[in-house]
Amino acid sequence: MKQAIPNRIHIIGSVGSGKTTLAKTLSKRYNIPYYELDNVVWERHKSGDIRRSEEDRDTYLKQIVETESWIIEGAHNHEWVRPSFERADLIIFLDTPNAVRIGRIIKRYIRQVLRVEEANYTPTFKIFLNMFKWNKTFEKESKPKILEMVQKEKMKTMIIKDNKNINYYFE
Repeated sequence: MKQAIPNRIHIIGSVGSGKTTLAKTLSKRYNIPYYELDNVVWERHKSGDIRRSEEDRDTYLKQIVETESWIIEGAHNHEWVRPSFERADLIIFLDTPNAVRIGRIIKRYIRQVLRVEEANYTPTFKIFLNMFKWNKTFEKESKPKILEMVQKEKMKTMIIKDNKNINYYFE
């Protein structure tokens, strides 16, 4: 069923689920700014990334969620991200199949190493291997917690297993 696009959207899912692609697509289509939670945690510099202090990270996230419209995407479901869940008009949980995510992780790494695709980080083999670990941890630990939170707190949530069909959901 199609619905009007909300002003504040939180997209969550594992590594390779399609969060960034969906956020960029919705941002461009509906002229809503999008933010990657990784960039809330890290200050990006040409000389290397610097982790923000918890206070700076929380202040930055608060500034974002207090604006009228935004799309926030990330795999983070920690307590510090809670304000974006609470302020979201819609939470999109990308629950793509594990095999699809694994394929995307491999494809992304190859494209980044070949410099066909940009990355906010240096695509090292260590990070590549970590993505599989993060994917597994998300599936076993984060996913059940997210589902419990959105159900328990009755947050408006859309669970999408195939984000290729996202146009079906929005006008």
